[in-house]
Amino acid sequence: MEIMTPQGFDAQFRAQHESALLQKLWAGAWGDQYPAQVAPSSGCPWRLLGLMVAALRPAPGSTLVDLGCGLGGPGLWLARATGTRLVGIDWSPAAVRIAGERSADWLPPGRARFRTGTFEATGLTTASADTVISVDALALAPDPHAALSEVRRVLRPGGRLLFTAAEPTGDLGADGGSAWAEPLLEAGLVPGPRHELPGESQAWGLLYASVREHQRKLRAQMGGTAVDTLLAEAAMVEPYLEQLSWGAVEAVAPG
Repeated sequence: MEIMTPQGFDAQFRAQHESALLQKLWAGAWGDQYPAQVAPSSGCPWRLLGLMVAALRPAPGSTLVDLGCGLGGPGLWLARATGTRLVGIDWSPAAVRIAGERSADWLPPGRARFRTGTFEATGLTTASADTVISVDALALAPDPHAALSEVRRVLRPGGRLLFTAAEPTGDLGADGGSAWAEPLLEAGLVPGPRHELPGESQAWGLLYASVREHQRKLRAQMGGTAVDTLLAEAAMVEPYLEQLSWGAVEAVAPG
């Protein structure tokens, strides 16, 4: 089964959610930066969660959208920390179901909802979001311009976007600025600062090495497809880890 389909992501998210060993390997790779209760299915250290609160400052009662929410952890954490209402969007029905089940442990009834959708077609009403976040997801959209244009459509005037992206260090400006500035402008968004997330390359390297070391036990818990996908990801990313810089990119909807 191909991972780059909703069905492939369904299998991957179910496997990750059910594997205690994989969560242990994530925790080992990120060390004291790993938010165990959040149990992210992407790179989401404590420093990023703190940055989201400080940079976005979402008002209590406002609407927070998590694009590519996966199993829901980062959005649920941020919504609880800031008193916001959460809408999680993912194209994997399995991820949406699991995130919805997890929400009862985080927020009162009615404060969070999860639905299927894509980066280019979220299904959300125009100007309905005060804040949009995306952790290791939006930057991988098949059509980045369409994805950013959709963010612009759903954000209210003055609404804020923060998403994480791994960028080749050679593409960063002399001041550390992101290469996403031009695509953001083209989509009608005003680029903000880029915040470096140190240690991410090393953490991903440790995770991939751990997956290889424990792949037999992981296969017993997760199944061969999910583990093969992680190994294929490792083979694709590892040669470039030293050339990549992880950061959080901000933008604002004008008005």
